Amino acid sequence: MGSRSGFPTFHQLRKKRKLPRARDPLDEVLWKMLNSQRAMEERFLQLEEQRLQRDAEMEERRLQLEQRRFELEREHEFRMFSVFSQMLGVLRQGGSVPAPPLPDLHLARPFPDATRSRSQEGGGVPAPRRNQDTAGVYTCHPFQSSPYLSTRGSVLSSFRGSAEEGYRAYHADKYDEDENPNGIINIGTSENKLCCDLMSKRLTQNDMNYVDPVLLQYPDWKGHPFLREEVARFLTYYCKAPTSLKADNVIVQNGCGSLFSALAAVLCDADDSILIATPFYGGITQSVFLYSSVKLEYIHLDSKVTGSSTRPFQLTVEKMERTLQKARSQGTNVKALFLLNPQNPLGDVYSLSETMEFLEFAKRHELHVIVDEIYMLSVFDESVIFHSVLSIDKLPDPQRTHVMWGIGKDFGVSGIRFGTLYTVNRDVNNAVASLCYFHGVCGPMQHKVARLLHDRDWINQVYLKTNYARLSAAQAYVTEELKSFGVPYLNRSAGFFIWIDFRKYLKNKTFEDEVLLWRRFLDNKVLLSCGKAFECCEPGWFRIIFADQTHRLQLGMQRIRKVLEEREEEMQAEEEEQAAQDSKADSPDEVIYISSHQEPSNPNLGDLIGLLQQQMRSSEWLQKNTAEQFSQENPEVFQAFTKLLGKP
Repeated sequence: MGSRSGFPTFHQLRKKRKLPRARDPLDEVLWKMLNSQRAMEERFLQLEEQRLQRDAEMEERRLQLEQRRFELEREHEFRMFSVFSQMLGVLRQGGSVPAPPLPDLHLARPFPDATRSRSQEGGGVPAPRRNQDTAGVYTCHPFQSSPYLSTRGSVLSSFRGSAEEGYRAYHADKYDEDENPNGIINIGTSENKLCCDLMSKRLTQNDMNYVDPVLLQYPDWKGHPFLREEVARFLTYYCKAPTSLKADNVIVQNGCGSLFSALAAVLCDADDSILIATPFYGGITQSVFLYSSVKLEYIHLDSKVTGSSTRPFQLTVEKMERTLQKARSQGTNVKALFLLNPQNPLGDVYSLSETMEFLEFAKRHELHVIVDEIYMLSVFDESVIFHSVLSIDKLPDPQRTHVMWGIGKDFGVSGIRFGTLYTVNRDVNNAVASLCYFHGVCGPMQHKVARLLHDRDWINQVYLKTNYARLSAAQAYVTEELKSFGVPYLNRSAGFFIWIDFRKYLKNKTFEDEVLLWRRFLDNKVLLSCGKAFECCEPGWFRIIFADQTHRLQLGMQRIRKVLEEREEEMQAEEEEQAAQDSKADSPDEVIYISSHQEPSNPNLGDLIGLLQQQMRSSEWLQKNTAEQFSQENPEVFQAFTKLLGKP
């Protein structure tokens, strides 16, 4: 039977079906080439972006270096101009006359007192008063007016402390035994790193891991009642108070720095002063000034044992009286006295009789006494007895006596910001409490601190015994190293620090040379604290922290030894060079070298010429600034100078 017309047969359909076409190898190659080209273009774009980023970073660094160079040139020009001015004064008088000292200059401060005048004109926070002997430890650098800041905000933004530079450098290049073995060893910041193992274990026990709903809500701003009650019991026991301390007199804030700031604000007005003995923990300056513009009046202590002193850097009532009378004669309104016991950085522990003398002095002059006892449980020598102010049965002036303590130092947890104030003065208590809103401690942390302070058995039997043993061993190691260096130091048994005498390593006994030595330590990747940061009146003293792990202490001391040995070699070479120069002293063309850091009280023309010659050799300033260029840029000054030189 034939098929119907118009319909293909099955056989015909099979004939019409075609096999799929195989992929052309050329297409495959082309596809791969296109993919490769796209990948190459993407990689090229990435490399180009990286190059542009590197160029931008290099340009930014170049601008920073250019700005730095400009600041250095301005400083040098200003210093040389000051020398010229003194020379002109001598020439006009025809002999040796007293000349004003060279202004204290900062690298970022070409015009002295610019910040002060700016802040006074603007009615904002004044710059901190700078003590003449140790000016520059805390400085408000000149600032440009910002559309985003008030005058006060600009002053706060520009406030810098000498210790901050090293601390920032440390955090940018922190030592790590495995990941950064060439990083900076920090034995300059007062932290106890010996018992991190004990504290980590205790703070992670079950009783710590508790969150009650009340801890997640707003508390009493002075601190939760359960915490203040625990603090009162703790201080009663460890301060050996004659009667139980009351929780109502306890205030809790996020660290003793906040308490310093709060007390300064409620006890003093702007530009009032507080007495404090130097050297002292430099952070107090920042705490009392930034919010309240309160200044510090320094009771300078030195290493000489004179008068009623029996030890170096001893605080006496005689020195207090002398400083107070001088301040009041100059119109300064002194409102309070700071006492640090145990003392940082000296490590002194005041006897009971000394403490009573200080309190009686404050009562006679109606001064508040703010006592910082933050190292009270870090007295690791059993022969040294610490007497808390809270242990005194009858205080001379209880309404003006206020005691501070915190857990950061004694328990080695400086990262936990917790400080407490005990005062029976209701007015002071209420005023400070009003500032607790800004300086509170979070609820869960208040619970942890309360549990820690409550665990007296663990504190006495485990923590304190271990901590004292480790502190004693660490101090013994560092002091033995210092003895091998031949370096003098104060031998004390409280705190984490040793006050060291590096004065023999300074070419000139100036704070400039002290900072140069400090920078050499930092360049060799070990951070110390120089005496300038503590307002010490004698250049050359440093503070070393020994409360650290053995391997870090050993490496830190090795780096210190390296710097000191290099400095000794340099000083020996300098002595030999000086001896060679002295042998040529008969030459009429011999130059008298005067240190640029010395400030003679009665400079003569020869001294000033020597100073000028050394300044000329100290930079490339003269290569860039010729007499012809100066006459063109400053014709009036040049003409006046020429006329003066032409006078008989």
